[in-house]
Amino acid sequence: MFDTLSDRLAATFKNLRGKGRLSEADIDATAREIRIALLEADVALPVVRAFIKQIKERATGAEVSQALNPAQQVIKIVNEELVGILGGETRRLRFAKSGPTVIMLAGLQGAGKTTLAGKLGHWLKGQGHAPLLVACDLQRPNAVNQLSVVAERAGVGIYAPQPGNGVGDPVQVAQDSIEYAKTKQYDVVIVDTAGRLGIDQELMQQAADIRDAVKPDEVLFVVDAMIGQDAVNTAEAFRDGVGFDGVVLSKLDGDARGGAALSIAHVTGRQIMFASNGEKLDDFDAFHPDRMASRILGMGDMLSLIEKAEQTFSQAEAEKMAAKLQSAKGGKDFTLDDFLAQMEQVRKMGSISKLLGMLPGMGQIKDQINNIDERDVDRTAAIIKSMTPAERADATIINGSRRARIAKGSGVEVSAVKNLVERFFEARKMMSRMAQGGGMPGMPGMPGMGGGPGRQKKQQKQAKGKRKSGNPMKRKAEEQAAQAKREQAAQSGGAFGLPAGEQGGKDFELPDEFKKFMG
Repeated sequence: MFDTLSDRLAATFKNLRGKGRLSEADIDATAREIRIALLEADVALPVVRAFIKQIKERATGAEVSQALNPAQQVIKIVNEELVGILGGETRRLRFAKSGPTVIMLAGLQGAGKTTLAGKLGHWLKGQGHAPLLVACDLQRPNAVNQLSVVAERAGVGIYAPQPGNGVGDPVQVAQDSIEYAKTKQYDVVIVDTAGRLGIDQELMQQAADIRDAVKPDEVLFVVDAMIGQDAVNTAEAFRDGVGFDGVVLSKLDGDARGGAALSIAHVTGRQIMFASNGEKLDDFDAFHPDRMASRILGMGDMLSLIEKAEQTFSQAEAEKMAAKLQSAKGGKDFTLDDFLAQMEQVRKMGSISKLLGMLPGMGQIKDQINNIDERDVDRTAAIIKSMTPAERADATIINGSRRARIAKGSGVEVSAVKNLVERFFEARKMMSRMAQGGGMPGMPGMPGMGGGPGRQKKQQKQAKGKRKSGNPMKRKAEEQAAQAKREQAAQSGGAFGLPAGEQGGKDFELPDEFKKFMG
């Protein structure tokens, strides 16, 4: 959703790099480009004005003029101001001190309240709570059935005593659900309310009546992030008519411009608390303004990526895999079965393209990331599962006839099987080296950062192959200097730093504990 905005901002900052000092004209030009980028992203005009004013005030002050790198300082200011208009601090849910916590969802029809109720219930269940979904949308056809299906998929409770489709009293259902939750030991009640195609008095009155009946701990306004500037007008109407404590952005994975996300928190004074960015139940998480700002500026979101990995990967399994890669056999204990298990764990984290998008700098190759075929993981899994247990345990036994059988069983070309095995060997070699402290290939020879043994060998090879001068007089002078250096080393001491007369002499005695090894 923020791709266009990210591209415009990246191009703007690129023009600043390499400048040791920023003039007032540079700052004005940068502010103008940022203003255009925000307006094109459908950010509300009052928000843009306040944002640009703050950036210009800070950029023209000592904060930038005295900085070692003014361009980076401007980027830092933009990042901090983006965090500010997105809400600043991360807002957490408030839970009731006694009795069930009541969360009421409000918003227009089509904003995605019913689906989001299931996602929120699934998320809370993962946090250790026992949520109950309450069907108070009795107007929209099949809304009750939809909520029942969503609750079943999420594995949470459902309270739907009325059939809906225009039948039943939503205020009474909401009121009765509190006692039902207490009886059945549910600690969170999520009330799904009806919406309308637009703001009207009937909608506001019903939402206010439900609010007064259940006295919710949190009223969350669900807004479709794809409706642009109108999201701000709708949010203001709900704030003034019903009141809400936080905002939930739905459909954040859409291709529309994301101005709503950058406007609502600033205009309404209510923070964005959650964001839904996909169709699956797992495509939902708490909204972190600092992480969203980092994504918009192309800095990635490593914290969210780490959190996803911690939720998906088992610590015991990770230690087991690390032990295999660190084994004395050079990682050969790591088999194709282990490779498949790791691949399936990564798949559980979500879309591969979304995961790669969280890495810093990936915005430069977003076209390639968007073109990643998620089915490649399924094809790789099919190839490995078509192998016998012996082949998965020792991939070196896979010869031509075995490759042909595996290819036929998995429905791929023989070359695909060959490529997979070769990639597995390369990946195992690299992972083993990293696990043993070798680091990433090609990195400088720093402790734990790789490049150590390989770099030393390369340097030795370069030293051996040192070219001699083509000038006979100069070559002879070099040879004489080298001979003099060797003689001086022989006179001053040996290779171990001992005086030349003592090396190998009678005065040199091995320690007693070493003598038994000398035969």
